[in-house]
Amino acid sequence: MTDHQQQNDIEALAKLLAKLPGLGPRSARRAVLHLLKKKESLMLPLATALSETAERVGPCAICGNLDSLSPCRICSDARRDKTIICVVEDVSDLWALERAGAFRGQYHVLGGTLSALEGIGPDNLNIRGLIDRVDGGGIREVILATNATVDGQTTAHYLMDKLGRFDLTVSQLAHGVPVGGELDYLDEGTLLAALKSRRPF
Repeated sequence: MTDHQQQNDIEALAKLLAKLPGLGPRSARRAVLHLLKKKESLMLPLATALSETAERVGPCAICGNLDSLSPCRICSDARRDKTIICVVEDVSDLWALERAGAFRGQYHVLGGTLSALEGIGPDNLNIRGLIDRVDGGGIREVILATNATVDGQTTAHYLMDKLGRFDLTVSQLAHGVPVGGELDYLDEGTLLAALKSRRPF
């Protein structure tokens, strides 16, 4: 293998890593260098773990959470309250709420928010799945835990309209969650307070 080809391999890996959140081109190159220095103890096990995870992990057929099981461990947990659904934008928001440990119901992952600018409409999100779950009966409350952003609030209002025909409570996280804030970046205390002081929509 020539030096030029080796350099191309390194650059190709760095470009892939730079696509990850929080990694720019320079950070990605440093990460590649670190991986190459620890090839046996880190790089090869990481490559194996990535391959196995890509093969085994997928979205839950019920809520959209990522797990190696479908239904996922949360949906399958008999100790959780099946009558309440917390709607989140993304799996990272679900994980943030789980870290807070305050919610013991079910989840529903939308897969994003409505956004006219980005051309994301209701058909691009997992809204139909939510309506079908509620329509199936047995749900007494839906918590809209979308982020306190313009798109998050637009999505919450759209969902409120869609859920209005059902006999249930629709609530929203209290805005101890700062406007413009995203759940994944909030501390557990803020999330716990927001969940406890949720209010009718």
